Amino acid sequence: MKIVLLEDESMLRSSIQEYLEALGHKVIAFVNGEEAYEAIRKDLFDLLILDINTPKITGLQLLELLNAIEHSFPTIFISANVDIDDIAKAFELGASDYLKKPFHLKELGLRIDKIKKEAQIKTLQHVILSQKYVFSKTEQMLFYNNTVQTLTKKQLQILTLLSENLGIVVDFEKFRSYVWNDEPIDNATIRAEISRFRKLLKEDFIVNLKGVGYKIEKYYPEKKG
Repeated sequence: MKIVLLEDESMLRSSIQEYLEALGHKVIAFVNGEEAYEAIRKDLFDLLILDINTPKITGLQLLELLNAIEHSFPTIFISANVDIDDIAKAFELGASDYLKKPFHLKELGLRIDKIKKEAQIKTLQHVILSQKYVFSKTEQMLFYNNTVQTLTKKQLQILTLLSENLGIVVDFEKFRSYVWNDEPIDNATIRAEISRFRKLLKEDFIVNLKGVGYKIEKYYPEKKG
């Protein structure tokens, strides 16, 4: 996993980085939250490990800023802080886990393994449609940056049909059969329904092949570094 580590205590930061890199992870370490924020804005990461009390921008403030710009990552907070309000705030902001200092490095490794396994299971059940859109096949829900989007029944059926045929053109007959239950509707009605759906999207991942049908291309996230 590619991990951001925000920890201002030098010895602990070095120990965590050395341990996680020995496990095969790539760790980018920061002393203050401002530097971490700038790096996260420009790159993709799999996990954030954040101390709560750090210079310039605290771990809590950092996660709040990332939420504001719709950047979402699994996050583990590490802190000697036992203030229940801070811990509650961390989970309200979307933290995946919390470890109280001092902790055994192996315990951190186990928590990371758990998050990694959950991400792998989620990947099998979810279809990545674009940079920020994900469709859950099991829950039948469309997420934009982890926020559920409200869809009509027909929009959900259109999305389900297209996501089950990634990279394949779905023609009008298939839409007519799956979405409209073989009702005698014309192609213009299908086009109009899909057009309304596409206008709602913040990232348009539905491709129109004029006169043929529609498809969603397979999306491959680009990772830097």
